[in-house]
Amino acid sequence: MTDTALASHLFDAAIALTPAGNAAPNDFHGATHPAWQNMVGPFGGITAATALNAVLQHPRLLGEPVSLTVNYAAATADGPFTATARPVRTNRSTQHWIVEITQPDAEGQPQVCTTATVFTALRRETFSATDMPMPAVPAPTDVARQPLPPGVAEWLHRYELRPVSGGIPMRWEGQASAHSQTRLWLRDDPPRALDFASLAAMSDIFFPRIWLRRARRVPVGTVSMTVYFHADGAMLAATGRGHLLGQAQAQAFHHGYFDQTGQLWNEAGQLLATTHQVVYFKE
Repeated sequence: MTDTALASHLFDAAIALTPAGNAAPNDFHGATHPAWQNMVGPFGGITAATALNAVLQHPRLLGEPVSLTVNYAAATADGPFTATARPVRTNRSTQHWIVEITQPDAEGQPQVCTTATVFTALRRETFSATDMPMPAVPAPTDVARQPLPPGVAEWLHRYELRPVSGGIPMRWEGQASAHSQTRLWLRDDPPRALDFASLAAMSDIFFPRIWLRRARRVPVGTVSMTVYFHADGAMLAATGRGHLLGQAQAQAFHHGYFDQTGQLWNEAGQLLATTHQVVYFKE
């Protein structure tokens, strides 16, 4: 991909932020992008990537992301927003951040749409091992790409999805699944070199587990999502524009909420990130 193509990639356009200036050194201005529209507001993954990008662009950044937690307080409305990234504690090799994404209300007062915390660190060479090996699955070139039916959320067109198992139900109100596990190959469409922001977005790519478990398209909304980055920048650079294998599964559904956990490996079998989120659902 050429530098020009990279600069014009819809992902980069969606998370683009402009510093507010010396008067507000922690503030960045951005705007929602129609290419990443979800059922209500933007795709949660692009919101997570935007919150992380405010930290990645901050001149006081120390190290690389280790964890990101995003709390979706309200749907972001179409239009401009302000992302405020504040380093609340910096130590010799670690740094803690608080991020807020706000939009003005009818009276022009800022209202919080999203809050986030980010932990960054200078990584050092230590013992390394993985207790979650990549499952044995066919190569991405041996798995058919999932066709998208008319009327799906616009952001789904931004990804190449190749379901291995546990795909989205083809017949709603049909027979419920005995489990909620999904495995699929994925990458940006058009392909884009992987970085921390795009990995954060892909961590939210899994459709709600209750849709698979019950084969019912009930209303849902992610309330909070955490991403743990096990890869450093060098590992992401080596992954490049290759496919990632994603796996997700719920653990409990109870009184209107369920959680789901997920993993993302590159084609070399390296575990890049794990993610966990809690989701609201309505019967």
